[in-house]
Amino acid sequence: MLAQPNEIDYASLLCSRLCHDLLSPVGALNNGIELLADETDPKMREQCMGLLADSARTTAGKLKFFRLAFGAAGGFGEAVAVHEIRNALEGMFPPGGKLELQWLIDGEGLPKSAAKLLLNLCLMTGESLPRGGTLTIGSEQRGNVVEIVVRGEGPKLTFAPELRASFAPEAADDEVTTRTATSYLIRTLVAQAGGQLALSGPDDPFLMFGVSLPV
Repeated sequence: MLAQPNEIDYASLLCSRLCHDLLSPVGALNNGIELLADETDPKMREQCMGLLADSARTTAGKLKFFRLAFGAAGGFGEAVAVHEIRNALEGMFPPGGKLELQWLIDGEGLPKSAAKLLLNLCLMTGESLPRGGTLTIGSEQRGNVVEIVVRGEGPKLTFAPELRASFAPEAADDEVTTRTATSYLIRTLVAQAGGQLALSGPDDPFLMFGVSLPV
């Protein structure tokens, strides 16, 4: 646990988070290469190549997501096209996986801060559905306000009390951990934009975030 996380401390938390998420697919790549080097049977080599391809896709997809969700995303300008946001999200939650994405986005793009916020909300909600389910993503701009809704529903919805507490108005920034680093980023993005955030209740059979951001 950190006391008053400064920029370096918080960057360290995020780096720990990213390394943890990338360890599995990168490790699978390494194992696949070692198996391929020792294998002479054509069928086994073909299977190794398939595993390598899957691991490479998983790694590339997560990196694409992390670049936009956590990075500066300097190549996107002031707004991010909707298809870029969706591509990044599908890098983390691939089509055909345990999580079904329902995409309800109005418009051609979102301000960069709104895109970053949406992806982090999707990450937190998707990770609360370990056995899969449905992730519904909606956004539209009304005048000078961007509204974002992210809803998750599934058979084993799990949103830890620690995470819920990190969104409480009285939540202290000196209690940021690796686990709550994403919620800290979400709260910071909303606060910097002068926006508002709402969270579904603990007894609801779903997890839903609603955000209004002035633009």
